[in-house]
Amino acid sequence: MTESRHESLHEAMERIRGTRVWKSIFRREPARTNRTRSLAIFGNLLFHFLPVKVREKSLRVRVSYYLGSISFLLFIVLTVTGILLMFYYHPAVPQAYRDMKDLRFVVTSGLFLRNLHRIAAHLMVIAVFWHMFHVFYRGGYKPPHEFNWVVGVILLMLTLFLSYTGYLLPWDQLSYWAVTVGSNIIKAMPFFGDKIRFLVLGGNTVGENALLRFYVLHVVVLPLIAGVFIAIHFWRVQKDGGLTVPEEPASVEPSLSGKPDSEK
Repeated sequence: MTESRHESLHEAMERIRGTRVWKSIFRREPARTNRTRSLAIFGNLLFHFLPVKVREKSLRVRVSYYLGSISFLLFIVLTVTGILLMFYYHPAVPQAYRDMKDLRFVVTSGLFLRNLHRIAAHLMVIAVFWHMFHVFYRGGYKPPHEFNWVVGVILLMLTLFLSYTGYLLPWDQLSYWAVTVGSNIIKAMPFFGDKIRFLVLGGNTVGENALLRFYVLHVVVLPLIAGVFIAIHFWRVQKDGGLTVPEEPASVEPSLSGKPDSEK
């Protein structure tokens, strides 16, 4: 009775799969063979970041220490907490500082939310630096991973820019003078230093124009660019054959005389 029910259910599914509506939505056969499973992975928007096959060595913790995943998780935490902070923050002078005070003393769990955002930002900078050093140590800049290495360096710079632009938003003495010193360093650049500083600050001094520009860069421009490069970074890891795993040295085969060739 049970077998006949399974057979009838299987026949019903086969008839549904043979309809024109099903084929217009799902353009591949069921994932029953290695070929159809590979096509299901490559053709799925959610799964195409994942490899069809994974080397066992790349699953070891010491290969990556999950530093890339930790950095991405911290980016998600920063995105969520940043959106919540935007409900209470106004990028205007002197309201920005008052909002920071309200988040600390008035808003329920405001201090926890702000500290979570701030600590996650510090941890992300540390994790991205650590990830870069670890990948460099394991030779992640060598072919065929050189393009993804450049993408990773761009993500490192975006992380630093996100941290720097967020530094001005509290609009206290520490953030004001830190951005003033940083913008003066940019001004010392030859040829285009003055123009870049004027473009970043929206003027010649750190004022309300600078606060507004830093706010737009911090919550819109840089996160969108970082999201695009993160997607490229994850996609490229799989297209380059997975994580960088050092090859084991080939064993020396003994010769006919019973001694390795290197001892002859």
